[in-house]
Amino acid sequence: MSEDGNPSTDPGAPEPARPQGGTGRADGAGSPAGSPRPASAGRRDSMQRVLNNVTAPARPDGVHPALIPGLGVERTGRKYSLNIPVFILAAIGVAAVALWGAFAPGNLEAVSGAALSFVTRDVGWFFSVLAIAVFVFMLWLGFGRYRHIRLGRDDEAPEFSTVSWVAMLFSAGIGIGLIFYGPSEPLTYFLDLPPIYAGMEEGSQEAVHAAINQTLFHWGPIAWAFYALVGGAVAYASYRKGRLPLMSALLEPIFGKRTEGPLGAVVDILAILVTLFSVAISLGIGALQIGTGFEIVTGMGPLGNAATVGIIALLCAVFVTSAVSGIKRGIRALSNINMVLAGLVGVFVLVTGPTVLLLNLIPGVGMTFLSDLLALLGQSAASGGPEAADFMGGWTIYYWAWWVSWTPFVGMFIAKISRGRTLREFVFTVIIVPSAVCSVWFTIIGGTSLWMEQETGLMSQTENTEQVFFTMLDQLPLSGLTSLIVMVSIIIFFVTSGDSASVIMSSIAERGSPAPKLWNTAIWGVGMAVIAAVLLVGTGEAALGQLQSLMMISALPFALVLVLIMAAWAKDLARDPLILRHRYADEALHQGVRAGIEEHGDDFTLSVEPAEEGKGAGAWLDSEDPALSEWYTSVAPEAGPAEEASGGPGEYGEPDPGARAGGGPDGPAGR
Repeated sequence: MSEDGNPSTDPGAPEPARPQGGTGRADGAGSPAGSPRPASAGRRDSMQRVLNNVTAPARPDGVHPALIPGLGVERTGRKYSLNIPVFILAAIGVAAVALWGAFAPGNLEAVSGAALSFVTRDVGWFFSVLAIAVFVFMLWLGFGRYRHIRLGRDDEAPEFSTVSWVAMLFSAGIGIGLIFYGPSEPLTYFLDLPPIYAGMEEGSQEAVHAAINQTLFHWGPIAWAFYALVGGAVAYASYRKGRLPLMSALLEPIFGKRTEGPLGAVVDILAILVTLFSVAISLGIGALQIGTGFEIVTGMGPLGNAATVGIIALLCAVFVTSAVSGIKRGIRALSNINMVLAGLVGVFVLVTGPTVLLLNLIPGVGMTFLSDLLALLGQSAASGGPEAADFMGGWTIYYWAWWVSWTPFVGMFIAKISRGRTLREFVFTVIIVPSAVCSVWFTIIGGTSLWMEQETGLMSQTENTEQVFFTMLDQLPLSGLTSLIVMVSIIIFFVTSGDSASVIMSSIAERGSPAPKLWNTAIWGVGMAVIAAVLLVGTGEAALGQLQSLMMISALPFALVLVLIMAAWAKDLARDPLILRHRYADEALHQGVRAGIEEHGDDFTLSVEPAEEGKGAGAWLDSEDPALSEWYTSVAPEAGPAEEASGGPGEYGEPDPGARAGGGPDGPAGR
């Protein structure tokens, strides 16, 4: 038996469906007849018959809800078309903000500032509660009773190799922020400790751990749990339940067909808007930092607005070109290249910086972060007073809102590249692995920044945030070359994020189309660039703050959508065919073993025979309930259990001997 009570013996593929009906019941039987066989073989065969036959269909259509193997959306025959109301209303919203910022920047600044104050002051608690809820929910899915459910058909293998999968996760999910905030955010906390670390001496060695811990709290497991929630929900709905890859479709278990009407349109419009505003922030950050890097590398004076607009236009052209080249040729290649560049920068800083200090700091930070995690999760304005409220509003709540706003496009992208993974593999890799990489990155880059501040005091004299990374590199050898590499990495980081965002927004506007039209993709890519350019040029130094305000305001209603997604996904998983089979197996074994002991003592085997209605292994389930199988039979009526059998190797907890760790059919082993 596996740890969740499910049999771990490999049951093999189910036998063809028997024509006769009846509810399966496992009873105790006498000693096996026929030629003598080893006792273990007899038990294994008996167990296999129980697991294979207790769910034999007793319905005219021949499809039992426990035998449905899963269904990819591409096999449903769905036709994709432009969702005109979603496209038009979302485009109007983007155009309105662009015009507002161009012709009334002062008014936009005042209104967005007031709205931002409301979000951080009055509903910041909601984002804090949501962050904890999402983190706990994803751990429950990944390591609880649902962990063996596959994000695809029962026999589906992963499409991408694990290395490429992690590279794409990392590059598209975090991006420019690692460069922009890598040395600067720990430095900020080092010089002005967060309220939770009140009592420590600012600038001390103890403050080094505190500063990096607070940074990892914002960039680590919580952020990736948000991504995993939407990514896993979309992958499950699209590749196992045959639904469209849309935010609105995730709510179908709760709202049914209403998700195809105005309610669904509102959800999809919100998804487009929060995606556009959040990525526009990255575009603004990227433009500012590339401009700063260009000034440092070339020795030129400050760049004006024309240069900023030119950088934005160039980035827009690059990521739109990448977007139309296709996810495999564009994103995958760029992600792998950037992982190498970022890794080289990290190793270079480790080797040329305070190497011994950093090597000691990496495991130390990991342990102190884990020990401080509960306290970090529990900090609030109520316990810390006005100072804590200000800190959380300016930092923690802002980050939670930012991750919420990034979930539609990063989540949908993660869904595309995670098909065929089990929930356990998905949750572990999406949450733990990138968080560990972020921990090492912030410890090396942030730790070096803090060491330089302790030694020279130069870092705190940097004029603005976008200069901090280049100031740090300037204190190390080969600063000209490394600054150039960092600029290239920033460009690639943004291209991967902008590429994904453009494709995802256009896909949402075309009802989840996997290959949206070129003009549609280009429109949303240009829209992001226009928003960033208008606000950066029109409002000067306050531009980035306005972008952040717009993002947080749009993230609030979408945070409510995430709550509904958790409820809908949990409802879906509770009636997943694999879970139904596990429940059948538990009931059959319980009844059979009890009856065997009572009737035959120590020596008995298990067999399957019809039982009276309401008394067999499936008495707990109404298999005629349309909610359990109509989603499958309505779009794949030809797919019966004999043709597409469920229950292959590994179903009940054992590893699938045929699965390759490196990926699917076109993974490294096949290329």
